This record gives sequence, C-alpha cells and structure tokens, in this order.
Amino acid sequence: MLFIGDDWAEAHHDIELEDDSGRLLVRRRLPEGLAGMTTLHELVAEHLDPNVEPDQVMVGIETERGPWVQALLAAGYLVYAVNPMQVARYRERHSTSGAKSDAGDAHLLAEMVRVDRAHHRPVAGDSDIAEHVKVAARAHQTMIWSRVRQVNALRSLLREYYPAALVAFGADLAGRDALAVLAAAPTPEQGRRLSQARIESLLGKGGRQRNLAATAAAMKTALAGDQLTARPGVVPAYAASASALIAVLTTMVAQTEVLAGQVEQGFGQHPDVEIYRSQPGLGVILGARVLAEFGDDPDRYLDARARRNYSGMSPITKASGTKRVVLARYARNRRLGDAVHQWAFCAMKGSPGARTYYQAMRARGIGHQAALRQLGNRLVGILHGCLKTNTAYDEDTAWAHHQPTS
Repeated sequence: MLFIGDDWAEAHHDIELEDDSGRLLVRRRLPEGLAGMTTLHELVAEHLDPNVEPDQVMVGIETERGPWVQALLAAGYLVYAVNPMQVARYRERHSTSGAKSDAGDAHLLAEMVRVDRAHHRPVAGDSDIAEHVKVAARAHQTMIWSRVRQVNALRSLLREYYPAALVAFGADLAGRDALAVLAAAPTPEQGRRLSQARIESLLGKGGRQRNLAATAAAMKTALAGDQLTARPGVVPAYAASASALIAVLTTMVAQTEVLAGQVEQGFGQHPDVEIYRSQPGLGVILGARVLAEFGDDPDRYLDARARRNYSGMSPITKASGTKRVVLARYARNRRLGDAVHQWAFCAMKGSPGARTYYQAMRARGIGHQAALRQLGNRLVGILHGCLKTNTAYDEDTAWAHHQPTS
C-alpha cells in the first residue's frame, strides 16, 4: 500500500509518499494541473507493486472538490478529505513548537491516512447527476445570498435619500415592480412626476398582468407623498449609486431564474427524485438542495444516525464527571443545515405527524429553534429509511414510532 499526503494550494501541491511502515519514499512539490497529476501518477507507478489495485493508494487532502480531486478518484485512488481543523489538531499532537510548513502538512496528511484512516471518511462517489444538481443548487443559493446583500445595500441607500420608495415597495426591492419603477425614476423628484399611466406601463413591461391600476395608484400615492430627502447637490450621486445597484439586481434576478431551471432539470433526472418529492415540505429547489448536500452514494452513510450527524440536526453531548450538557451541533455543513431547517419548518404545513411532533416538543417547554432541529433530525431519519428501502414517504408509517425524545 502507498499513503500520500497532499497539501494543496492554488498553484501547487506538496506531496509526500510513504509505505506501510511510514518510511518516506518521495517528497516533491508538483504544479497544479495536468502536468502535476501526470508526475504524481508516475511517482505512484515507481513505488506501487504492479499487481496491486489502485485502491491500495490512500490519499489525504484538505478538500473534496475540484478537478485535482476528481482526477485522483478517476485513477481509482482512495481519497480522504480531511477537515483542516483536524489537521491542525494533529499537528499539535506531533509538535508543540507551533512550527508549520507545507511539506510538514503533507507529512501529517500521509500519517493520518496511514495510521488513523479508520476515523475518517473517504470522499463519496456521487453520480454525475448528483454532482450536476450540487453545482447548480449551490450556485442558485449563492446567487440568492448575493441578491439579498445587494437588496440590503439598496434599502440602506434609499433610506438616506429616497424614503418614499421604501413606502411604495416595502421589503420587495428585488421584485419586478420595484426594479421596473426605480430604474425609470431613481430620484425622489422623478418619482413624484410619474403619472399613474406611466407607472402602469412600467409595471406591465416588468411582467405584472393583474391589478395594474390599483397597484399603480398605491405606488403613485406613496411616491408623491411628503418625505425627507438629501441635499439637492448630493441626490444625483445617490441616484447613480442606486441605478447601479438596480442594474445589478435586475441581472441577478434573471440569472437566478436561469440557475433555478438548471436545478430543476438536473433534479428531475435523478432516479431518487420521486422519493425526495414525496417527503412533506420538499419542493423542487429545496429537495434538490437536500439531495445535493447529502449526495447519492449508497455507501456513504452507514446508518440513519450517520446521516443525521452529517446534517447537523442531531445534538452533541459534553460529559465530564457529574456534568452533562447537550448542545446544538454548530460544526456542520452550513448549506445542508439551512436546507433541513427550512424543510422542518415547511413540513409542518403538509404533515400532521410533523406538526404534532413539533407541538408536543413545544408543550414540553422546548424552544422554537430547538424543536425545529429535533423535527429536522426526525425527518432526515425518515428520508434515510425511504432511500434505503427505495420507497416513497407514507404519513402513517413515518410517524408510527416517532415520539419526541426527552
């Protein structure tokens, strides 16, 4: 067997090869890309028995994504994605001086997969469809997060010189109505001069088809109302800044829809889509996010507990002597944790069992967020059972033995 520690950077990889006994075979710095990967394969070929399968090459690296990792998996190597925090703790185990180097980290990673690989999980072999959904779902969610930041920036800007716009559009500054009207009237004076017919025309071009007259009348009243504004000489600068944000938001809204289409397309092609869609509270986008973050490797999770732990919904226990504390699991996959939390909230609307479970916990004095985490924990376990048995969700079966834990 060969054990490889790979301390990666954007432009290079520090590599260390060890044998079964921990004897150093090679220590090299390889360039990122095809040339570096070719050299790595040549080094492996020099030291690996020709009769041994590629899965006898164990690689430790601090990431699970990217072309380099995919190339390692394609070669048949067993890749362990080690959390950088674990590497830091392992470094302290070997040295208390605080010294650190890239070559030293490569050595630590090689030692971790040689000695402690039983305590780490290999990178899952998800299908191409699952990877498609993952890339699209993460890009879609990232676009939404970026859009929210831009909306907050626009709201802060309008508050300083154009408060009537906040009255007219409320919190929906990324909506089609707000973007259409603000693009045409980015200053308070322009807003006051808009006629109802002009507003109706803008709303129609923005995509609104119903309640044009009533909506336009309400906006005209709000935009024409009395308001405090900035000094006249500063308003053009504010308006230019707002127009730039509005243009960015308009593009973001359009591209969010494009990415949503990619998510829906990939999710719809996955063989487990019906199982995910059968779960209460999971629609296309949210179901795709849950699938993307869990992956679809059937051997990735040994049992329902492992899947719950990975979701971040199961609590952690700290016990020492007579003291025992149960805490929320904050070290987790943030995207998956957010998706399951939203799933738990949505499930109560479509599942009597989920709603009863949540209400029972609230009746025992458990807070709203903690109750949602416990409900999410149960839902993840139910999903695991459905995937394991390849069956759709059934309300009676799912909640037959699920009672709130103390």
